[in-house]
Amino acid sequence: MSKLYEKGWRHKLHDIIFEADTKAGKHFDIWLLVLIVISIIAVVLESIPELEASHGSWFNGVEWFLTIVFTLEFIARLSSVQKPLRYAFSFFGIIDLLSILPTYLSLLLPGTEYFLVIRGLRLLRVFRVLKMMHFISEGNIILKSMAASQKKISVFLFFISIMVVIVGTLMYVIEAEKNEMFSSIPQSIYWAIVTITTVGYGDISPITPLGKGIAAFIMILGYGVLAVPTGIVTSEIVKQSNTPIQLNTQICQSCFKDGHDDDANHCKYCGTKL
Repeated sequence: MSKLYEKGWRHKLHDIIFEADTKAGKHFDIWLLVLIVISIIAVVLESIPELEASHGSWFNGVEWFLTIVFTLEFIARLSSVQKPLRYAFSFFGIIDLLSILPTYLSLLLPGTEYFLVIRGLRLLRVFRVLKMMHFISEGNIILKSMAASQKKISVFLFFISIMVVIVGTLMYVIEAEKNEMFSSIPQSIYWAIVTITTVGYGDISPITPLGKGIAAFIMILGYGVLAVPTGIVTSEIVKQSNTPIQLNTQICQSCFKDGHDDDANHCKYCGTKL
């Protein structure tokens, strides 16, 4: 086989498997997503004892059929890229591998097949398939905003940690003698965390008038606790949104990165021609 022919079929296979710009590539990804959804539904239904007892062999057949299909697809992905090992250790490469391993491991370790629900992560490709790259762009904005807010949020969480320790200790002093639910400072700190985050399990509650008054104050304060980090991240999102970027569905055959500009001819991460 000539190098030119090898390069030709590898590029063609890469376009079908990794790209959604062509009709064949879009159809391939859509059918792949359909099979992933069917696989997840089958695993979920198989966990119901009544259905497993009556249709166990059918679920097992579907599971093995789809696992073989996904195994062949994983091999095809490795064959279509320039650096197979690099793809194998990429995010989607690891997800693809983990999505097929449980079925094979179930031969040795019964029960591991239920981990096949990890295939749901492969549905992230739907953003590329349905031309919704702007959602990925918005996701990148959120990630950048959270990274930019890291120091402010860290200071805020440190302040909240000190507060729950103080409030928890105070509630222990007030409630411990009359309320066995506040049996220790760690138990009281747990109550303070649940209360200030407005979760409110209700498994621990104060009974003294002073304790109830402090609890009411902490509950109201909880709304402010939720608002502060939201405001910090929102302000960063506004900053990050000032420069919109046009993106396409091209994926680099060498480094497997996407999110390239519409007019890009080369990968902006490794320089490989797109």
